[in-house]
Amino acid sequence: MSSPTTKKKSVLSLYLAEFDSAGDVLHAAEKLHKEGYTVYDTHSPFPIHGMDKAMGLGDSKLGLLVFPAGLTGTCLAWLMMWWMNGVDYPIIIGGKPGYSLPSQIPIMFEVTILLSAFATVFGMFHLNRLPRHHHPVFNSERFGSFSNDKFFVSIESTDPKFNLEKTKALLESLHPTAIELVHDDDEGGAILLSGGEEAKH
Repeated sequence: MSSPTTKKKSVLSLYLAEFDSAGDVLHAAEKLHKEGYTVYDTHSPFPIHGMDKAMGLGDSKLGLLVFPAGLTGTCLAWLMMWWMNGVDYPIIIGGKPGYSLPSQIPIMFEVTILLSAFATVFGMFHLNRLPRHHHPVFNSERFGSFSNDKFFVSIESTDPKFNLEKTKALLESLHPTAIELVHDDDEGGAILLSGGEEAKH
């Protein structure tokens, strides 16, 4: 006999603060970084100059994956052609050596680019934690306007410094237009916190 289906328990996920301008969200990111928060993100309709520095982000780690992959491609291409043309099955034509490095350069270049492209695509997916078909931030009805004319900062509950009261107070000090406490649940529910009031929807 199968057990009855149970609803997924609502799990606290993140605070979502809404701002009206790029300058406000940039200032919010700087403040959160200064306070020691690390598991947070900003959301805006367009890239904001200086946001990486404001959030304390370093250079992309993608190069650490792509360069070794490209170097591997170069070495594998050279090894393959050296073995096939110079050792395993050399063909002597007009007294020329079976293996000649200049003639192998185009293939070495192509295999380098091939493995670099694979490393770029799959490395990007890994570093961005993709594919992820759902993120709790989409449970917020307000969040849909981030691609239009609003700016948001989200602080996830997995952040070591996350605290319901202290994090809320910090966000309120940044003067957002709204603060939302978003839960990860099946119904997409959230609790809106604005001006000290709570309203479930």
